[in-house]
Order: sequence, then C-alpha cells, then structure tokens
Amino acid sequence: MEYTVQKLAQLAGVSTRTLRYYDEIGILKPARINSSGYRIYGQAEVDRLQQIMFYRELDISLESIKEIITAHDFDGAAALREHRKKLLERKEQLDRLIANVDKTIALTEGRIEMSNKEKFEGFKKKVIEDNEKKYGKEIRTKYGKDTVDQSNAKLQNMTEEQYDHATKLAEEVTKTLAEAFKTGDPAGELAQKAADLHKQWLCFYWNEYSKEAHAGLAQMYVDDERFTAYYDKEQPGTAEFLRDAIHIYTGLKKFACRG
Repeated sequence: MEYTVQKLAQLAGVSTRTLRYYDEIGILKPARINSSGYRIYGQAEVDRLQQIMFYRELDISLESIKEIITAHDFDGAAALREHRKKLLERKEQLDRLIANVDKTIALTEGRIEMSNKEKFEGFKKKVIEDNEKKYGKEIRTKYGKDTVDQSNAKLQNMTEEQYDHATKLAEEVTKTLAEAFKTGDPAGELAQKAADLHKQWLCFYWNEYSKEAHAGLAQMYVDDERFTAYYDKEQPGTAEFLRDAIHIYTGLKKFACRG
C-alpha cells in the first residue's frame, strides 16, 4: 500500500510538516515522487517511520537516529528488540514512581506509615537508570563493573539528608565553576574551590576517592562529547577549564570517602 504525505501523517499521528522535514534532512525519503509532484511512501518508509518514532520516544536526537538507521549494518529486528527492552525499563521506572505516589497518597490519608527513605527510592533509582543509559558502557569500561555497581548501591542507600546535600553540592559546583571560568585561571582560588567541591560531590558516589581517578574523570569530560555538551551548554570551553582545574588540584594519594 502507498501513502501520500497527508495519509501517512494521519496514519502515524504526526504532522505533514514533520514528514517534509524528515525528507529535507534525509532521514525519511519518500519512495518516489508521482507525476503530480506528490511524495509517495511505501511499506519500507512506513517501517522506517515507525523506527524513527520509537527512537524519538526514547529521547534520541534526530541526528543520532539518522546515523543509526542509515548505517549499512542496521538490523531492524534487532532494533525492535532493543526498543522493547528500553520501553520495559521505562515501564518499570513508571511502575515504581506510581507505587511511590500511591504510598504517599495512603500516607497523607493516614492509612500507612512511610519512611523518608521510601519517599525517595523511585527518584534515586531513576538517576541510576538515566546514568546507566547515557554513560554506563563508558564508565564501566574505564572504572570496572564492581566500582560502578558499588557507586550505584551507595546512591540507592543514601539518606534523604545525604541526597539533599549531594544535590546542593552539584549546584554549588556549577555556580562556582561558572564564576571561576570568568577569571580564565584554572589555578586560581575560585577554580580550585570548584575542583574541591567537585571532589566532595564525588565522595557521595564513590566508595574510595583517588586523585588519579578524579583526574581521569575530568579528562573524560573533555574526551566524551556528551559530558562536554553538558558542561559547555552555558559557556563553551567550560569542560576543558574544569579539566585543567582538577588536573592542577589532583595528586596520587588515596583515602576512603565519608558520607
């Protein structure tokens, strides 16, 4: 069966403008253009649109989707299995959050008692899952499975007070780093304060702090474009500045983190 832009848009629940844009960027070309100049889509294009929509549902950028589905070794069946896995993970997370909301409702109505730790279980689990999805492969390769699993367990077992402290520290790192960047001096007082705050923040997640590992992580902020994009979103060059500040700050001594 063949579809015009309008019919395919109605079938998929997207706008005709979206389909035209997908054609423009080369992610979804029509099968042919008919004699009247209309885009015509066949079954292969319908299947590709479905894949695109699956990836978009997982918050993957169009640029990344294009690289994936236009690769010579792209396997549609394998992609669907991966989609299913990711959707099940999302479903599990939603189920946990729904259960958490249900418990909180019951708590406010006086039907149950709920510890402060229970109130934050779902949120901490989501942080872990988001980090695994974005950076799991890289950090496990760099630091080892056991180290990452221990870090995840430490986060999951945080008290409300510890979790709140870690969150505030992250905000303070961002604020101090932005001020330090304006000075242009990674060895300056503000930059070194940012590096120290970053170390304090890490100690909420690492069982053991080492300056070598801290320096290695800082280098990864520059080497991995996803980390770079995060730190450079307000001011380009911030990731490199933080790396330089941490490299100046760090040495070799190891000691156990507290918290």
